Amino acid sequence: MQLIDGSYHNVDSDEHSFRAAGRKAFRNAMEKVKPALLEPIMDVEITAPQECSGDIMGDLNSRRGRVQGMDTWGKNQLIKAQVPMAEMLNYQSTLNSITAARGSFHMQFSHYDPVPGQLAQKIVQQAKEEGRIRGEEEE
Repeated sequence: MQLIDGSYHNVDSDEHSFRAAGRKAFRNAMEKVKPALLEPIMDVEITAPQECSGDIMGDLNSRRGRVQGMDTWGKNQLIKAQVPMAEMLNYQSTLNSITAARGSFHMQFSHYDPVPGQLAQKIVQQAKEEGRIRGEEEE
């Protein structure tokens, strides 16, 4: 969507009118394009003792992660997964707990994915409550 033209008149134009027109145009555009909230997805590699791999994979699944594969590396297991960054913020302490501090992990950015519907609604609602975004009724 692209704004092609606009006009100003000394008598009829004021700041309030332009703001109202801008809100209406923005709302109209958002209804047409169906915006999506995106989140960063990380490539994660975890090295841990083989006996801990089941617990680690269960924990990754609970964090909305997708296990991509596993390799044996000596007495350790290398687990590769993709996990939303928001779910990895406190991972080191969890990994220490699962592996008795014998595991380590590395992560790097992979791509963006849409946030699942119910979680996106929760994020938007929380932002409204904190005053970071306004609802239609407030305008």
